[in-house]
Amino acid sequence: MSSRPTTVIVGGVAGGMSTATRLRRNDEHRRIIVLEASGHVSFANCGLPYHVGGVIPEREALLLHTPDSLKERFDLDVRVNTRATAIDRHARTVTTDSGEVIPYDTLVLSPGATPFLPPIKGIEHALSLRTVEDVDRISAAVPGATSAVIIGGGFIGLEMAENLRRRGLEVTVVEAGPQILAPLDAEMAGVVAKRMRDNGVRILTNSQATQVTANSVVTADATVLPADVTIAAIGVRPASSLAEDAGLETTGRGGIVVDSAQRTSDPHIFALGDAAAKKDHVSDEDTLVPLAQTANRHGRLVADVIAGRQVSSLPVLGTAIVGLFGLAAATTGWNEKRARAAGKTVRIIHLHPAHHAGYYPGASQLHMKLVIDADTDAILGAQIVGEEGADKRIDIIATAMRAGLSATDLADLELAYAPQFGSAKDPINIAGFINDNLVHGEETVQWHELDARITTGATLVDVRSTTEFASGSIPGALNIPLDELRARHGELPAEGDIIVHCQVGLRGHTAACLLKNLGVGTSVANLDGGYLTWKHGKATL
Repeated sequence: MSSRPTTVIVGGVAGGMSTATRLRRNDEHRRIIVLEASGHVSFANCGLPYHVGGVIPEREALLLHTPDSLKERFDLDVRVNTRATAIDRHARTVTTDSGEVIPYDTLVLSPGATPFLPPIKGIEHALSLRTVEDVDRISAAVPGATSAVIIGGGFIGLEMAENLRRRGLEVTVVEAGPQILAPLDAEMAGVVAKRMRDNGVRILTNSQATQVTANSVVTADATVLPADVTIAAIGVRPASSLAEDAGLETTGRGGIVVDSAQRTSDPHIFALGDAAAKKDHVSDEDTLVPLAQTANRHGRLVADVIAGRQVSSLPVLGTAIVGLFGLAAATTGWNEKRARAAGKTVRIIHLHPAHHAGYYPGASQLHMKLVIDADTDAILGAQIVGEEGADKRIDIIATAMRAGLSATDLADLELAYAPQFGSAKDPINIAGFINDNLVHGEETVQWHELDARITTGATLVDVRSTTEFASGSIPGALNIPLDELRARHGELPAEGDIIVHCQVGLRGHTAACLLKNLGVGTSVANLDGGYLTWKHGKATL
């Protein structure tokens, strides 16, 4: 190696360019070479769908830096349209598709991920969205088109659905699973699905695309969907073939295995971004989290490690948010499905508070769900859907999880309050209050447990007003409004299980306390999240 140390970075965009620029700030004398397979090394990846929809009209707004600007500001040797094809770990060299052999002292792999294209007939007609070149192809296909099919109901697929609707196309989302937005649980994803449908997006769940043609998509039940534009947004896979060919350790799902300093199984090679495995915050197991914030953070960290600093990465929560037709859907940590599959004893909390004081104009409803380890009171994850305030609350919960706060601790967080921003009892505090009630013996029933409880003899009491009850109710429920319950509790059985519910859970809590204090029933439980959560859940079945 030359006296001037050389770091070669494979892949630009978030992880690679964060590494390169931070490393230059740490070390003015190092030679830094960036190899990027596409024609653009630094662009706003997450903004691509919004250029298609015209929200970001200028394509140039997505292009953050060019090789020339990076050379001028950071003295980086950036080579676009250059693909790394082989690594010789013994010689410490990288070979490019032009045959050039580049020696390195340290190598950083940030190749990202590649869209997964299912092995179905005609899939070559489908477009994907990952690079600037991809968005150019989609933008060229949209003018004159009247219909589009999105294969996949994840974040990118739904963002594309919204933006193609914005361009006036008839849009159908084909999702193989039972719901869209797999990181959310069914009743939470149902809120988003309704908003999508209300804005003209057709959603087909439990539906498999089996053929793509130039102007249609055919599903497994032989339905032919018009599709002047077809976009495959099924998900991504780590672009780890270069690492695998070099003999670096990878996980069963293809993620490059790294330690807490982002070093691979070769101490001279680092990996980060979508291609690298991360440690899960809850289980500490290897996981794949293709998120820009994590890639940027790990790029900075790798640069510091190369520069000789003692730093290490932390397990990831997978905090994410998507905006769709004015609705935000946010998640952090584990959902209920994952927690139960892992054998956790969980405590589930649903609540539906206003995002700021209800008396102040403009309050909108939040739909919140917390997944809690019932044995330890640790927060395993959360999901929040709403028009306003979801981002703020998911960030608070993610921060609480990172800090190791328990679910009960949420009750004591001091959060900024003025009526236009929040409430004296912030939704986060309310979640803590509900959890504290459960810790101290209050019983709740989940929406998906209700049918079984009624079948085995439980009495269901709806404590909403008669007007609310008439507008929609759970089959078999007895309506006794809360304000009449004290006088009419004699109408309920003295023994047996009683389940009470209101619209969102608060009046149900009051009713449950009242009946228990009066000694009514063998046991009294509140339907968690009330009629609204039950309605959201049932709509997904």
